[in-house]
Amino acid sequence: MINDNTCVQLLAGSYFQTFVNKPLVDAASGAIGIIALSANSRAHADELADKALSAGGKQSKEPEEHGFMYVRSFEDLDGHLWEIAYMDMGAYPQ
Repeated sequence: MINDNTCVQLLAGSYFQTFVNKPLVDAASGAIGIIALSANSRAHADELADKALSAGGKQSKEPEEHGFMYVRSFEDLDGHLWEIAYMDMGAYPQ
């Protein structure tokens, strides 16, 4: 559970194959996309990314600070890329 409104389900490849009509790819050898989630705060972004890292994920990029936006990036155990971002719209440049 990410929060009361967001849940992520991770499936074994053999079970996931029953949901798709395409061959599965090896995310560890190439990028096929980035799964991006919004956080409620910078601390929430850190909390979610740190949980992923402590569960065996690995950092894929250094944390990014853009003033109005803060991003944490990691790879899951299968190599899929994830980003957890917090955007402070009050600090967004007009």
